[in-house]
Amino acid sequence: MKKIVQLFTMLMVSTSLAYAQQHQVSGKVTGEDGSPVPFATIKIKNNTTGALADNDGRFSITVPGNDAVLQVHSIGYQPREITAGNVLSITITLISDSKNLGELVVTAMNVKRKKNELAYSSQVVSGDELNRARTSNIVNSLSGKVAGLQVSQNNTMGGSSNIVLRGSKSISFNNQALFVIDGVPVDNSNKNSGTQMLGRGGYDYGNAAADINQDDVESVNVLKGAAATALYGSRAANGVIMITTKKGRKGLGITVNTGVTFGAIDKSTLPVYQKQFGEGYYDPQGGTYGSPDGYFFYEDVNGDGVKDLISPFTEDASFGAPYNPNLMVYDWRSFYKGSPTYGKPQPFVAPKHDPNSFYENPLTTNNSILIDGGGDNGYFKLGYTKTSEKGILPNSKLGKDMVNFGASYKISDRLTASGSINYTFTNGKGRYGTGYDPNNIMRSFRQFYALNVDMMDLKAAYFSTGKNATWNMKSITDPSPLYENNPYWTRYKNFETDERYRYFGNAALNYKLASWLDVLGRVSLDSYSEMQDERIAVGSKGVSSFNRFNRMFSEYNYDLLLNVNKNITKDLNFKGLLGSNIRRTKVSSIFAATNGGLSAPDLYTLDNSKNPILAPTEFLSEAQVDGIFAGANLGYKEMLFLDATVRRDRSSTLPEHNNTYYYPSISGGFVFSQLLKNISWLSLGKIRLNYAEVGSDAPPLNVLTTYDKPTPFGNALLFSVAGRLNNPDLQPERTKSAEGGLELSFFRNRLGFDITWYKTNTVNQILATPVSTASGYTSKVVNAGNVENKGIEITVNATPVKTPDFSWTVNLNWARNRNKVLSLPAGIDNVLLGGGTFQSGISLNASLNQPYGVIRGTDFVIDPATGQRIVGDNGYYKIGGNGVIGNPNPDWIGGVTNTFKYKNLSLSFLVDMRQGGQLFSLDMFYGTGAGLYPNTTGLNELGKSVRDTGPDGGVIYQGVTIDANGKSQPNTKRVPYTGQRGLGSNSSPHSEFIYDASYVKLREVAINYTLPQALISKTGLFKGIDIAVIARNLWIIHKNLPYADPEDNLGAGNLQGFMGGSYPTARTFGFNLKFRF
Repeated sequence: MKKIVQLFTMLMVSTSLAYAQQHQVSGKVTGEDGSPVPFATIKIKNNTTGALADNDGRFSITVPGNDAVLQVHSIGYQPREITAGNVLSITITLISDSKNLGELVVTAMNVKRKKNELAYSSQVVSGDELNRARTSNIVNSLSGKVAGLQVSQNNTMGGSSNIVLRGSKSISFNNQALFVIDGVPVDNSNKNSGTQMLGRGGYDYGNAAADINQDDVESVNVLKGAAATALYGSRAANGVIMITTKKGRKGLGITVNTGVTFGAIDKSTLPVYQKQFGEGYYDPQGGTYGSPDGYFFYEDVNGDGVKDLISPFTEDASFGAPYNPNLMVYDWRSFYKGSPTYGKPQPFVAPKHDPNSFYENPLTTNNSILIDGGGDNGYFKLGYTKTSEKGILPNSKLGKDMVNFGASYKISDRLTASGSINYTFTNGKGRYGTGYDPNNIMRSFRQFYALNVDMMDLKAAYFSTGKNATWNMKSITDPSPLYENNPYWTRYKNFETDERYRYFGNAALNYKLASWLDVLGRVSLDSYSEMQDERIAVGSKGVSSFNRFNRMFSEYNYDLLLNVNKNITKDLNFKGLLGSNIRRTKVSSIFAATNGGLSAPDLYTLDNSKNPILAPTEFLSEAQVDGIFAGANLGYKEMLFLDATVRRDRSSTLPEHNNTYYYPSISGGFVFSQLLKNISWLSLGKIRLNYAEVGSDAPPLNVLTTYDKPTPFGNALLFSVAGRLNNPDLQPERTKSAEGGLELSFFRNRLGFDITWYKTNTVNQILATPVSTASGYTSKVVNAGNVENKGIEITVNATPVKTPDFSWTVNLNWARNRNKVLSLPAGIDNVLLGGGTFQSGISLNASLNQPYGVIRGTDFVIDPATGQRIVGDNGYYKIGGNGVIGNPNPDWIGGVTNTFKYKNLSLSFLVDMRQGGQLFSLDMFYGTGAGLYPNTTGLNELGKSVRDTGPDGGVIYQGVTIDANGKSQPNTKRVPYTGQRGLGSNSSPHSEFIYDASYVKLREVAINYTLPQALISKTGLFKGIDIAVIARNLWIIHKNLPYADPEDNLGAGNLQGFMGGSYPTARTFGFNLKFRF
């Protein structure tokens, strides 16, 4: 019995000691620079227990005893073993493996490849880098971070952004990169109206990429060249933005993000107004208004028998009288009942509040929660994000609700099921009007305005009466608007509303046939429906109206892929891919509008139309593309790589005899540093070459010529042949691409370079060219044309300073692209982009032997003998005919990111740059002609006003006059700047308002602090807390364009280089809190 008691006691003590040694260890895996190493594997040596670090490098594991050894592995780092000891918290630092070339990246078809195997250019942006200073559109977050990626954004709330890789390639069709999420293509189209894209009015409803939840993005890999994207066939011509979303982690985790962003207008993007002259178009040569000085209307207002001065409120310019506080003038307020100055004259002075007082400070809130978890056989994640945005204009707001779910489960050792679903609901109200349109208040503020009008008076007039009390009345007895509405009426009465419901996701099964062979079946859906309502209230300038546009989009993709990864010998590896894809796309829309106005005010329905509504405009297209593809990669000793792919597509949008086409690619890579392992300072040396052909099929409805159905004549149905002759022999566009590159890395990856040269030619362009109307058509669809792009891209990654506690890293990217239209259809030397001209007659074009998108307009007439501008007999410059006056393509683009880290604190900032390229400013063209800006005032060399019509006033235009004998003489005639002559739209050619579009911007600044783990662990609640302070668009360091942001444009699409009705840029400042449970 005594022995039994002793044995029992020993067992209890041993068990107690064992339990005393077994304990939970929490920690973080970091790199040498202190940055987290996500998804590192932590295992107990000689034990089956293991854990997986989360996205922030954090982990928790139960160790059996103090002497347990933790084995830590992560791709790109040297494995490490460390004894657990009796600590509860630990930080494990991994050393970068300078000879480890196994970093995985996601490539076409969602296939993961080692980076050293790739023989083409790609660039990865992490989710943390993307969201460092997040925006409402993922496209904008990529600006300045990828070499060769040009992003142009619209300053409207929720507006679209243009994203182009390596220059525009297609003359007529989409040039934006394809977006792919977890292997599934998603739509990024922008369906703004043709009038909106030509700058003639409408709203920018954004592009569909804005529906992507940035909080769910793990990384973005940008595939730039055709060899990288060839497996996508007819969708691959413009490059691919590969987005990988976050996956669940082992155990259960909850992450909560909350953030708020405040904004303030960047004053350098606001107009600067002259403060010397009021409204009117004073011009003694063109007539006066009747008063003795010619500046004012002259009538007896108060009935005292004496004529009074009345400000010319029927005009929309500021070439009027000089301000004089002693001059009492009746203005618009004097004739509007309800105004405090009704029936009273007021001093003629500059107002206290010019149009720059109209804007509000923007505000955005972003809150999200992510619940994720997993075990040995699978994972799940469930997230919700809510974003609310208030714009810079009154009565503007945009909201988004996003839900994302993903899961993967290992059903058996061979079979794994996975799936994801994303839902986004977007609702907007009061988006900003664009272009030359009364609903764009910037048209008035920048182009046509009476500078003696006080903005606060307009605000008070609207809110006190609820009426369209405008400064631009038709007459003393008719206060309705002649040209311009009260801007507050516009914002609170003539607003739009919109909704979009978006679903995209996929379900997949992966079966492992052997250790080296697996098959994947996947079905995916991308679907959305949107509704846009636009209204013009009764009492507005123009006819009251209501219109509704509904659009539905759906795309199904069915994929079957066979993947091979087998070592043929010890030194030779083979990877293969064989697959098929079926894509079915359906787009439908309907547009309807009231006719002749609204019967009852403030009732916005189609039934409220004064006249019977016209037949709705309906659209329906369906397309199917069937593709089969194959790829093979041979790798020898992790040193030599040969990659080849081929894809065959068959498209329903092409004629049957031309609907099948092939896209091949071949690539080679040589990692020469594998032969130089004895050179310690060389971490990586690699050469790559490739050639590929990709392209795009035709949009629907370009093959067969159809009938149009006009409005019936009485009871008779009418049909007519369409004005465009389609092409029954149409072929797809093709892009032929060659690329070479050199990658170098030194000093254990402390310094790295990637240099890429490329050249692409897009041939067989699909164009609608003009034909003689005698043929019965106005245009016909043809295959012709060649657009060439060639350029250089350079990325530099450096870590100048690295200590255990401090690091400084620099990432630089730079790209130069040159494009040229090498050929067009026979007999044609110019194709008008967008099918029309912009306001004022400016156009964007594909001109033979010119860069794509050149700006055409009027120019000065030059004397060939002297090279000087010719001045006409009237003393003003002569204006010539249309020609190329500008090139919107930049000379180069680039970005530099600096990141400083000290222990748990980091500071990063991004400088984004564009050098060269040009734009035409309609705002300056019209605004100068209306006398709004300081360049229309001032003194001449004799000390007289440039607006003075006296003998010594005005200016002498530099140039020459041509006499009757054709001889040139220096111009000596003095002429004034007046309301109808001398400046801007009145007397200047378009070329005078072509501006350099260069800029240097401090794009992002972010400060992030992670609370120490020792402090967090005491709470017993949190696994981590991060605090971030952020700023975006903080400072335009350099620009040459006056009063506006040169990056602003009319939205996504091929029509770049025109600015009209531009909104100011908002600087944003905010903070974000992240809690991990």
